[in-house]
Amino acid sequence: MLSQANSTHKNNTIQDTHSNMSDNKEYKFSDETLATAQRIIRRYPEGKEKSALIPLLHLAQAEFDGWLSPGAMDCVSALLKIQPIEAYEVASFYSMFNLKPVGKCVIEVCRTSSCWLLGAEDIVRHIEKKLNIHVGETTTDGMFTLKTVECLGSCGTAPMLQCGGDYYENLTFDKVDNLLEKMKSEGKRRVYTKDDMINI
Repeated sequence: MLSQANSTHKNNTIQDTHSNMSDNKEYKFSDETLATAQRIIRRYPEGKEKSALIPLLHLAQAEFDGWLSPGAMDCVSALLKIQPIEAYEVASFYSMFNLKPVGKCVIEVCRTSSCWLLGAEDIVRHIEKKLNIHVGETTTDGMFTLKTVECLGSCGTAPMLQCGGDYYENLTFDKVDNLLEKMKSEGKRRVYTKDDMINI
């Protein structure tokens, strides 16, 4: 009964996302991103193209303003020749994918075990106060979104956070302040698709 209830809730979330976020925008990869996507797809045997789903969702999120609208996910599913629901299910499972608009810099603070013991909650509260937002919210200037996430595998350098493809470790309030100031001054979107992650 529990698993059925969770599945029903998940499907309802996917359906709600699709109905609430649908738009008439045409989603199409740039030539450069499409070439990268095709190169990723060719890593996998014929008939196993779906294995490229997660990296292609990352490409789509980076291409389409940092989040995955139904149209963006449809673009990926069409390229992989899979059903749209298959893309929605994966995108709704992983915290690294955003199903609603976010800031240019998504601050993901690890909140489990080591990080929690070494002050992650204090770091979160400090960021909330610094940016005048709560977890799950975006600053009014559209620069930052704050999230908490499960273990990011950097327990030896806790507390830590991730923004895009970069880890920031052994955090202190001063380190966080300097990081936020640097990101704001640069004003660029941070994404997961760094060259060393996709050009393999």
